[in-house]
Amino acid sequence: MTTVTVWNEYRHEREDDAVREVYPDGIHATIAEFLDDRGFDVQTATLDDPEHGLTREVLDDTDVLTWWGHEAHEEVSDEVVERVHERVLSGMGLLVLHSGHYSKIFKRLMGTSCGLKWRESGETERIWTVEPGHPIAEGIDECIEVPETEMYGERFDVPAPDTLVFTSWFEGGEVFRSGCCYRRGSGRIFYFRPGHETYPIYHQPEIQTVVANAVSWATPVDT
Repeated sequence: MTTVTVWNEYRHEREDDAVREVYPDGIHATIAEFLDDRGFDVQTATLDDPEHGLTREVLDDTDVLTWWGHEAHEEVSDEVVERVHERVLSGMGLLVLHSGHYSKIFKRLMGTSCGLKWRESGETERIWTVEPGHPIAEGIDECIEVPETEMYGERFDVPAPDTLVFTSWFEGGEVFRSGCCYRRGSGRIFYFRPGHETYPIYHQPEIQTVVANAVSWATPVDT
């Protein structure tokens, strides 16, 4: 059974009533619940846990790590980033979600600024499946519609993905590479754009399916 560690800053949910209303137990709890329902062995960790909950023992026991961060990227210790980096290179899968694009670990693995354009608009997003044969797109129609979300726009300063699974379109006309697969060392990495903290995006069944598919895809395999 794949062991997943769901990591979250868990700051917005404790500080902002609007976020708490959407994710009363934290974004990590919502993600952990739907992954558990799909048969994964799930544990959670947050920024304010000792060593951010990512001790060497926890990481050694983790097949896939999911990462959600936003306002406190710089509070993540370089020692923990190095620890996660080593585990990815040795085979642990990594899912970087939404504003985790600015996390220290994602920037370290990409080797770029990972910057982008953004706009808090509450507009509709259409996530187009551009690689329908990819395992991460299994069970997904040609388009996922998210009724309200924050806009992310190009240029997204990341290396060209090994595979681009999803591309987003927003009401303002912007487009964005929103489902990007990479390999670093022996580890598989998937960046997935949806997931702003004030919208119930992780409650949406199609989004849950993509995240679960990505965990399966990123799970280490013997070679």
